[in-house]
Amino acid sequence: MELETLRPNPAWDAASYEESVNVLESHRDELTYRVWGGDWCKDCRALLPDFAAALDAAGVPDDRIDERPVDREKDGPGVEAYDVAYIPTIVVESNDGDEVARFVEDESVPPAIYLADAIAAWAERP
Repeated sequence: MELETLRPNPAWDAASYEESVNVLESHRDELTYRVWGGDWCKDCRALLPDFAAALDAAGVPDDRIDERPVDREKDGPGVEAYDVAYIPTIVVESNDGDEVARFVEDESVPPAIYLADAIAAWAERP
């Protein structure tokens, strides 16, 4: 099952988020985005279409986006293994399976900005 909320928002303006898009683009072949959400969830409907548009603008391949729909009880694939309690949750993993970043529901900035900042910090570490 796919998440309808992970369809890119056609009105999202990539130029307004150029820095975030550039970070996502520069790591598009080395990171995987695991996205837990529900089409019934208001937070997912508010946040995920813009995040999907950012991934699209960055040219992140579809096989690097792992959609993990959950039901109203927040049961779904990998929920326990990844300790997902709130949605949307987005876990970014490196090619070797290390967690690079995690966005959880109520961060103070949108997922694309939050994750791009965390990815940039990860990429700069020694």
